[in-house]
Amino acid sequence: MSASSPDLSSALANARAWPFEEARRLIARLDKIKGGAEKTVIFETGYGPSGLPHIGTFGEVARTSMVRHAFEMLTEGKRPTRLICFSDDMDGLRKVPTNVPNQELLHSALERPLTRVPDPFGKFESFAHHNNAMLRAFLDQFGFSYEFMSATDAYTSGRFDETLLRMLEVYDKVMDIILPTLGPERRATYSPFLPVSPTSGKVLQVPMIERDPKKGTIVYIDPESGEKIETTVTGGAVKCQWKADWALRWTALGVDYEMAGKDLIESVQLSSRICKALGGTPPEGFNYELFLDDRGEKISKSKGNGLTIDEWLSYASPESLSLFMYQKPKSAKRLYFDVIPRAVDEYLQLLAAYPRQDDKARLDNAVWHIHTGTPPTGDVPLTFALLLNLVAASNADDKAVLWGFIRRHVEGVSPETHPLLDQLAGYAVRYYTDFVKPQKKYRPADEVEVEALRALSEALANTDPSASAEDLQAVIYDVGRTIPRYQDFNAKNATPERPGVSNAWFGAIYQVLLGEEKGPRFGSFAQVYGISETRALIDRALKGELLA
Repeated sequence: MSASSPDLSSALANARAWPFEEARRLIARLDKIKGGAEKTVIFETGYGPSGLPHIGTFGEVARTSMVRHAFEMLTEGKRPTRLICFSDDMDGLRKVPTNVPNQELLHSALERPLTRVPDPFGKFESFAHHNNAMLRAFLDQFGFSYEFMSATDAYTSGRFDETLLRMLEVYDKVMDIILPTLGPERRATYSPFLPVSPTSGKVLQVPMIERDPKKGTIVYIDPESGEKIETTVTGGAVKCQWKADWALRWTALGVDYEMAGKDLIESVQLSSRICKALGGTPPEGFNYELFLDDRGEKISKSKGNGLTIDEWLSYASPESLSLFMYQKPKSAKRLYFDVIPRAVDEYLQLLAAYPRQDDKARLDNAVWHIHTGTPPTGDVPLTFALLLNLVAASNADDKAVLWGFIRRHVEGVSPETHPLLDQLAGYAVRYYTDFVKPQKKYRPADEVEVEALRALSEALANTDPSASAEDLQAVIYDVGRTIPRYQDFNAKNATPERPGVSNAWFGAIYQVLLGEEKGPRFGSFAQVYGISETRALIDRALKGELLA
């Protein structure tokens, strides 16, 4: 899709997907800034490597990349852009994360810069180097175009020196911004500068007793020796406090766009004021809602709760994870294993719809943003939910077993002709084995359900073996309508166009035959699994064999 084509240009002007809305706000911001139309546009994402990178960090990079691409389309590629993934790896280790080995080793390095904290895994130069490498590997796996930047490198190389000296000049203004937000105890020790002790190597949180902007130095009392220490603010001798550091970064790098979690709204506001005091312009951006674990708690690097990127990618495609990040960024979402199947199937549905859509609908389709405007051809004849139920019914522990059923349902398919389907089959086996199977709860059929399931089996026996999924679904409906228990429901909900049948009938099928509360359209399942196999499954359930 070329942005210069008339049809697409019109579609772009009317595109309402949230990345386009964000890109338009950024364009409006740049148009108000002197030289904004000519500058290289800087997108930034921030990451603190004080714990293993979690999926929220990936989400921020994915979402920012989507806004960047939308911006490039709206500006027809005429404005150069960069995406900086910034690691705050000079920050002191304040607490030891609970989900890493060698806890005592990390406890001995508390308060030291993360790039000077030993790697508890024994693989890298430091804990920060380990976590940075993990993050970069994840980002590279997804094909993001970004520049990695280390805070340690930025401070020690002199890249931040000019802005650090400016921070020293406007020290009083920064204090006036931050101090009113602090409690009495913290206010007494606060300084925007955190000196790195020349003796212990720790990042110190101490007040400044003298400052000399002309010399570019500060003076503080070393809490360990009690001596008065004078140090420059440049060259990596100090690191800035969090909110001051964010403003420093925005100013020094000329950041134009950075999003942040809803829990950082106050930090964004304060950092923006400090940025203005430094003579910079705060970036555009929006505050997204937080990811929650299965208990509704915020996911955290130090706790290691919620899903990791590796865990998601063990059971589903990278594209399904990108879709989860794309959808409703301003709504809080629980991020745990149960959300994976739905994300997979929603991605497949959107991918299948894309070729049939016009330009405007395509720009509002998530797959356009996931694949930076060029989604692949999607041809997956089965849903992930159906594959999971096939694994359940067949007790498959190898995707090769699934292919026997798939070939019966779709003529001429193979792992070679349909690699995406083959990939999904592997995911389905792993997901079922690890998460579905341990939670299965089969129940025996009651007397009414026994008779109904026998009737279903007999009806299936009289059905053409080549019956379509719709025909088989109709058979299931016909049996359900004859069950006396559901007559009242059927009478109230039936119409000539859509004869009703109680959901309890389908619930009984899922619970008795598959050990689950819900499932795919059972007609589709019976077609793929096979009519004779479905009848055998009913027979095993009625004999109580599934309860063992």
